[in-house]
Amino acid sequence: MLNNVAHGELRVITRYGAEFGDNVGSVLTFPTEYADVQRDYPIFFRKDSATGEYQSIALLGFRKDENLFLHGQGWNATYVPGIVARGPFLIGFQQQESGGEVHRNPVIHVDLDHPRISTTEGEPVFLPHGGNSRYLDRIATILEGIRSGLEIGKAMFAAFTACDLIEPVNVEVRFSNEEQINLRSLYTISEEKLAALDGESLARLNRAGFLQGAFLVLASQSNVRRLIDMKHRRAEAS
Repeated sequence: MLNNVAHGELRVITRYGAEFGDNVGSVLTFPTEYADVQRDYPIFFRKDSATGEYQSIALLGFRKDENLFLHGQGWNATYVPGIVARGPFLIGFQQQESGGEVHRNPVIHVDLDHPRISTTEGEPVFLPHGGNSRYLDRIATILEGIRSGLEIGKAMFAAFTACDLIEPVNVEVRFSNEEQINLRSLYTISEEKLAALDGESLARLNRAGFLQGAFLVLASQSNVRRLIDMKHRRAEAS
């Protein structure tokens, strides 16, 4: 668990690169950040291999180890998904007793083996006299978005499933005679079924805040073309 006594000198390297595990083809994303994510990345769904539950992902490239948004030590997009921006931090829970009841309160944990961890370079986690740095305050906001996004995501996927809105999709792209990409095991929102929903179902999704999410997922699909263009430009530059 993060604390300003044991970790007072802790710093976090905030540049990006393969050495930090950033060169991946997709990352988890959450409904709480759909509005930001859909401006840059295609949003798809996939099933967790362990639980069979749907998860949201932001597509970063067309191969497992291809992140087309990495550029030098930077990230070429207006928004970095929260699961990346959180760096070495994650949410944990601490049990505390109050009024005779035991509560599970969220607290910040840190992975001290993470390659971004440093004591000599990067953003300080705490101020010289022990208070939270602006960087740590930002991390706390990101982690809260992830925590609430996980909960909202479960309810959202249950609502989409109840309305039969989720359908499988294959992303097939030919870059040359030698390279053709087929991304399978992905899902998205059925635009046809969404348009055919009755008024009561639409109203129910809207009241729950999930209708906007469905439209944002559909709107994000145009970013597949952006990824294709980015891959072509990278190939031309190499």
